[in-house]
Amino acid sequence: MSRIVAIVGRPNVGKSTLFNRLIGERKAIVDDLSGVTRDRHYGECEWNGESFNVIDTGGYVSDSKDIFEAAIRDQVKIAIEESNLLLFMVDVTTDVTDLDSQFASILRKSKKPVIVVVNKVDTHDKINDAAVFYTFGFENLFTISSATGSGTGELLDKIVELLPVDNGGDFQDESVENLPKIAIVGRPNVGKSSFVNALVGYNRNIVTDIAGTTRDSIHTRYNAFDKDLILIDTAGIRKKSKVEENIEFYSVMRSIKAIENCDVCILMLDANNGIESQDMNLLQLAHRCGKGIVVLVNKWDLYEKETNTAKEYEEHMKERTAPFKDYPVLFISALNKQRIYQSLETALAVYDNLSNKVKTSKLNDILLPIVHATPPPGTKGKTISIKYIQQLPSKAVCFAFFCNLPQYISESYKRFLENKLRENFNFKGVPIKIFLRKK
Repeated sequence: MSRIVAIVGRPNVGKSTLFNRLIGERKAIVDDLSGVTRDRHYGECEWNGESFNVIDTGGYVSDSKDIFEAAIRDQVKIAIEESNLLLFMVDVTTDVTDLDSQFASILRKSKKPVIVVVNKVDTHDKINDAAVFYTFGFENLFTISSATGSGTGELLDKIVELLPVDNGGDFQDESVENLPKIAIVGRPNVGKSSFVNALVGYNRNIVTDIAGTTRDSIHTRYNAFDKDLILIDTAGIRKKSKVEENIEFYSVMRSIKAIENCDVCILMLDANNGIESQDMNLLQLAHRCGKGIVVLVNKWDLYEKETNTAKEYEEHMKERTAPFKDYPVLFISALNKQRIYQSLETALAVYDNLSNKVKTSKLNDILLPIVHATPPPGTKGKTISIKYIQQLPSKAVCFAFFCNLPQYISESYKRFLENKLRENFNFKGVPIKIFLRKK
């Protein structure tokens, strides 16, 4: 179950500093100048065995005061809709401002739990000054110093208490728990919903809606043509004329949770835009999580084509995603239903590749001669020799190489080993993790 906590408040009250402290790393830029945080940041916080996602919703920099205040209100509105809990952050050194009061009036109308976080309380005298913020009418108020960490422990205790229980499951129906889960992720407006609608739209009686982890991820059971699986669509994003950047940010949050909860990740691209930085981040996340990966280039019917266009397009894209290149790429049109069923078959083939188990004897018979013919380069006058190879019993595809000096084997040689595994065994679309262990 996805649990999201958003830090909201006017600019320069210390939201990014608190965000960095909660996630345990300096991810958001912090500066005394207001409006530093223009992009939205997200991260995961763990506290006493509980984990949840934190969003830093920084203030905007705008030319006009009116536009600035309107943008702030839009930001809060989106945060209210997408989060389970809101941290309303204020500054004890400036007392209650008009902008704080505007935030409070919006938050009071929501049904989401709110915690007032009074920042920059680093002396006992300021604790008394913080009492003025009870005038907002919220029950929960905590005084902290995000710079020093004072008071954040008690705040985290309350956050965990107010968040909904994480039952760890994606589905309430146990009969679908073991079905392949295929998530369609990507940037807004690339055709994710059109793809899902094209797949299931021909006959509604074979589709069963299942409650997902959050209201933003729609889980649909697809049961046709001897295929039974779960499609996770992350495209249910409301378009609003002035909050396009916010919407795009929250689409990343949806995609992250979908990737974490799936078996195979279908990354959908717009043919006219190619693979962009946000797509790269999603692909790298799926790779780190050990998920199967399929790339669909949508709107191919609208792309100007010449001889070998598809081949050159794919080569250029895989150069950007190197060193991971061994994944299927299909060129589709969701609108015209071009290659959409082939896409589903490819995703299921990748799902099967995830469960490929290579016998230890076969693994050693094939790979050891290759390793002995091309051994790791010696370091500090020492010869490195790999003696034994084994696939590890894990959900992700992992291999252990046992050798005498594992600490001296370079990343480039690990990539060489991965390439040889892919050449000899079918792991197309599947990330491979290699572990070096001492014999």
